[in-house]
Amino acid sequence: MPQDLPFDRPLVEKYDRPGPRYTSYPTAPQFHAAFAEDDYRAAAERSNRAESPKPLSVYVHIPFCKSLCYYCACNKIITHNTERAAEYLEWLKQEIGVQAALFDASRRMTQLHLGGGTPTYLSNAQLGELMEALDAAFHFAPPEAREFSLEVDPRTVTPEQIHELRALGFNRLSFGVQDFDADVQQAVNRIQSEEQVVALVQAAREAGFQSVSVDLIYGLPLQTVASFDVTLDKIIALRPDRIAAYSYAHLPELFKAQRLIRPEDMPPPERKLELLELTIRRLSAAGYVYIGMDHFALPEDELSLARENGTLQRNFQGYSTHADCDLIGLGITSIGKVGDSYSQNVKETAQYQHRLEAGRLPVMRGYRLNDDDRLRRDVINALMCHGRIVFATIEAAHGIVFRDYFADALAELEEMAADGLLAIREGEIEVLPAGRLMMRNAAMAFDAYLARSEGRYSRTV
Repeated sequence: MPQDLPFDRPLVEKYDRPGPRYTSYPTAPQFHAAFAEDDYRAAAERSNRAESPKPLSVYVHIPFCKSLCYYCACNKIITHNTERAAEYLEWLKQEIGVQAALFDASRRMTQLHLGGGTPTYLSNAQLGELMEALDAAFHFAPPEAREFSLEVDPRTVTPEQIHELRALGFNRLSFGVQDFDADVQQAVNRIQSEEQVVALVQAAREAGFQSVSVDLIYGLPLQTVASFDVTLDKIIALRPDRIAAYSYAHLPELFKAQRLIRPEDMPPPERKLELLELTIRRLSAAGYVYIGMDHFALPEDELSLARENGTLQRNFQGYSTHADCDLIGLGITSIGKVGDSYSQNVKETAQYQHRLEAGRLPVMRGYRLNDDDRLRRDVINALMCHGRIVFATIEAAHGIVFRDYFADALAELEEMAADGLLAIREGEIEVLPAGRLMMRNAAMAFDAYLARSEGRYSRTV
């Protein structure tokens, strides 16, 4: 797919509407409490009996933070009481044991991601304990076959600790930067210096991390085009392998922390589009490839290569280069995908502890896919990962006639085709360069649940 990413302001404004991010299909609003522990165990058993059982991927949620970032909508616990984290680690190790017993020992763990909260709230010694427990339970793949990553708050680690994280087995890091501007940092209560970030990125390079990623957020309070341009200058100079530039969704009625942001500091709606246009222009000029869904990567990065050769994958952590895995979620609120099911753990630490004390899985809700769900998931994944739906491929996999089955969706996409965002041909749909920012809009046409969904979604652009 071409690397250029046109930015047509009127079209972007026209299609900038709320919609799912499609890290899963069906999306989380369809998960329900009728899916319980027994359903999860049955899904794991079915996945073990598959003709070619998938490798395993593990997500671990570390919910603790020492300070509150006002923009944050993540599931988190703000505390300086490190004993809580030590207790949580013990419960995590117990869940690891319960989960591992469900999966055949021959299935290797190829992916690991630690998210939060702040994963580096745990000390490196505690992270070492966690890695030992995971390796003993799930059997790590050989080092060359692993993709082990964690999110790092630059305020919580030193360059020396970065080297220690590499020694623990992590080979990918994601630094949360958001914005370097001092006024913006003050407005969102996340103050970290450029010098801190530069030193940590340099340490990650020296330690031999395979990929270094940086997260940015546009649309934060007090951001201007001029100030964010300076941040982009500094990020481009760092030359991270990957950059994620997320649109800030200001929903103070849903997220209490966001009520601490002064309304008068919020940029006008048109500013966000100006910031997005600036980001695309600057990163493209610097040689970064747009992967999709806020993500950019250097041309030689694995994500860019996977995008080029058609092997790109998508899961709850975003885009991935590894083959489709069974994803096991550990910790409060974490989401998993095992076989033909999704599941989510309980949200409170007290509930989490209570379930594990009883020897039970802490599964709170989930969903088992039916035939139509699997079909639509394949279609949406093809669109989101490859920018193309080949009708014959879908027809062969699911025994349908694409144009008949999706007649309504094809009719709905005619407007996007007329606007030059995608091409509907005899045997395929292709997202055109001008439509790459609107992939979510195209995917929404194939979502059977969207019209009756009660979910609150971010805007698609």
